[in-house]
Amino acid sequence: MNRLTLLICIIAFLQPVNTTAQQQYRLSAQQAAELALKNATDIKNLQLDRSIQIAKNREYIGQTLPQASGNIQMQKYFNIPVTLLPDFISPSVYRVLTDKGVKDGSGNPITEPKSEPTFFPAQFGVPWQASAGVQFQQLLFQPDLFIALQARKKAVDFTEANIKVMEDSVKSNIYRSYYAVLIAEKRKSFLDESIRRFEKLKSDQEKLFKNGFIERLDLDKTQVGLNNLQTNTTQIGNLIQIGFASLKFALGINQTDTLLLTDTLSIDLVKKDMMALGSFTYTDRKEIQLLNIAKELQGLDLKRNKLAYLPTLATYFNYSRNALRSEFSIFDFSQQWFKTSLWGINMSIPIFDGGQKLNKIRQANYSLQKTENTIKNLERAIDLQLNAANIIFTNSLSTLDIQERNVVLAEKVFVSTKKKYEQGLGSSFELSQSEQDLETAQSNYFQSLYDAINARISYMKALGKLQ
Repeated sequence: MNRLTLLICIIAFLQPVNTTAQQQYRLSAQQAAELALKNATDIKNLQLDRSIQIAKNREYIGQTLPQASGNIQMQKYFNIPVTLLPDFISPSVYRVLTDKGVKDGSGNPITEPKSEPTFFPAQFGVPWQASAGVQFQQLLFQPDLFIALQARKKAVDFTEANIKVMEDSVKSNIYRSYYAVLIAEKRKSFLDESIRRFEKLKSDQEKLFKNGFIERLDLDKTQVGLNNLQTNTTQIGNLIQIGFASLKFALGINQTDTLLLTDTLSIDLVKKDMMALGSFTYTDRKEIQLLNIAKELQGLDLKRNKLAYLPTLATYFNYSRNALRSEFSIFDFSQQWFKTSLWGINMSIPIFDGGQKLNKIRQANYSLQKTENTIKNLERAIDLQLNAANIIFTNSLSTLDIQERNVVLAEKVFVSTKKKYEQGLGSSFELSQSEQDLETAQSNYFQSLYDAINARISYMKALGKLQ
């Protein structure tokens, strides 16, 4: 018994433990979109791009502040460098001899011989040397850095505009997925109701068949209709599961979590706030906002390249202490350390660079023109998109109204046919056919409802008002 207990404990210990607790989410379409915006990987990466840009801006600001650096160096000369010194001794000696009137053995005055200048080697310095110092530098003016400081806010705005463009895409996908699942669930509930009606019809027909009032053919036709409905229900159920899995992925939650959709489907949802959708300006579109910021940044880049012809100005101060030793006693601070200090201003003036700056200006100007062309083309594309989205949305609403009336009519026909059948005035074929017509009308209605919702989302996105 002890061995069995030990074995059970070991097996339990080796079993993998699921450390991720399952969560339950009850979300409206708006809440689902907000959750997706928090969890979407693309948006997280764009937010990191914004943080990177903010850090770059601080880097640019740091370049305008005083810079300080320290330097410590120690070296030993195994051979002290040799310097050639001109022969300054011989001319001095000959000059003294000449001045004193000294003569050689022949009685001639001693004068300096005319020959090439001579040099003799001399070694200066000591083998052990060390230095320690600090340097301060302050940049006074640098054209590209000056423009970078001007552009730092626009650069952050550009990353934020990128985020907003991605947010529109994420919200659009979430709304489509959300309402697709809702419509599939609603359609499945109607199919389940149709199945119950067919099962009731089949049960009634089986009784009539046993009593000889109907033929076997009528019963078989009902069974075929029931089988088709059950097949459709199974397919819709699979689509719902896939739809929930896709929606969970888009929301950034675990597949094991429970997700409940709280919104309800109605025509009022499709037509909501229709009057507020009419007004539009190009700047409502996030893509236009993004391109306008890109245009401003390219304008600053063009200005930066033009200012590259200006000089760069900086000031600096250097202070150091130097130790010169004949032996390794560098760290003997009782001996003298020699001071050196200096202050200066440096101006770097561009003179000729082979036309590099000129061609950079041309490149920046061409890039700016490309962006202007892209904005104009996008505005034309938006006009087309708005026109098409408006037409599709209007037509989808008209189709939805027609399909809604068709459902009402199909229900009336089915109810009337059922009453006639129950009173023995109608055939089972008519009842089965009216049931199929009702199922088809409902299917068309849900398809038109889905198309209308998608058309509304596309129209709102085209207007730049997708909330």
